[in-house]
Amino acid sequence: MTKPLIIDVHGHYTTAPAALGAWRDLQIASLKDPSKTPDPKSLKISDDELRESIETNQLKLMKERGSDLTVFSPRASFMAHHIGDFNTSSTWAAICNELCYRVSQLFPDNFIGAAMLPQSPGVDPATCIPELEKCVKEYGMVGINLNPDPSGGHWTSPPLTDRHWYPIYEKMVEYDIPAMIHVSTSCNACFHTTGAHYLNADTTAFMQLIQGDLFKDFPTLKFLIPHGGGAVPYHWGRFRGLAQEMKKPLLQDHLLNTVFFDTCVYHQPGIDLLTKVIPVDNILFASEMIGAVRGIDPVTGHYYDDTKRYVAATPNLTEEERFKVFEGNARRVFPRMDAALKAKGK
Repeated sequence: MTKPLIIDVHGHYTTAPAALGAWRDLQIASLKDPSKTPDPKSLKISDDELRESIETNQLKLMKERGSDLTVFSPRASFMAHHIGDFNTSSTWAAICNELCYRVSQLFPDNFIGAAMLPQSPGVDPATCIPELEKCVKEYGMVGINLNPDPSGGHWTSPPLTDRHWYPIYEKMVEYDIPAMIHVSTSCNACFHTTGAHYLNADTTAFMQLIQGDLFKDFPTLKFLIPHGGGAVPYHWGRFRGLAQEMKKPLLQDHLLNTVFFDTCVYHQPGIDLLTKVIPVDNILFASEMIGAVRGIDPVTGHYYDDTKRYVAATPNLTEEERFKVFEGNARRVFPRMDAALKAKGK
């Protein structure tokens, strides 16, 4: 069998030059005094700075671990949609998306962009459409990150099945792009951002989708639930049973034509469980490298987020199925990425 491309569908620009964070600090500080709002044009980051930030970090590890292409989006914890208002988020999203686009232009064989949206609590999601359109049509981005909780841990937005979200779904269908369901920083002290809020959101999103009938209205919509689906694979029987009690179709028919999971699970037993419980056609390779868990596992001596190692070692996959996880499923879920690869003869 042909050696697969290793496509990592979950990468964030966590190593952006320090100037980006410094500009954001000024923007946040100016919320108390709008006269001090920084001009986006005042943020100066050279191509050389971008190259250094990538070559010494993500690209270095990709080469060491044997990964070929990363779907690259702004740093999730930096999205922080709860800060300021729509104008705050709109300016910030435009800056972060442009940087990811520039990285994809500097390293076109290794990175392809996905967009954050300028969401803001209580604001109509339709306001996100201009940024979404720009990122797809001008930047060639192949997906979006959709935050189901712009409030930052207080869950003030309607469920994902509510018509509140339909303007974004309509554009996703029009452009044939998937959304990764990804929250941002938690401002609720009860929920650690990466250890609780992220995983809670993954689980919550899946349950919301079970409760509704969203895919009757949008049968071609595609969602990617990251971090291995949160609690979903571990409690698959619970979710199947709840769906049954709600008189919903079997999960295979109700959700699995449109909902997918990534492999950002940072130990071998977790990947073994994921690949045993979730159908292989619904699993996409990802590492979220360099992300929430950056250290070396003292038990194995390898980085926790070297998820390629786990996928390669799990006994639950044949070589044909491993090909699907590493490449085939990503091409199917991200058709614009597939088209971009084919245009390059890949």
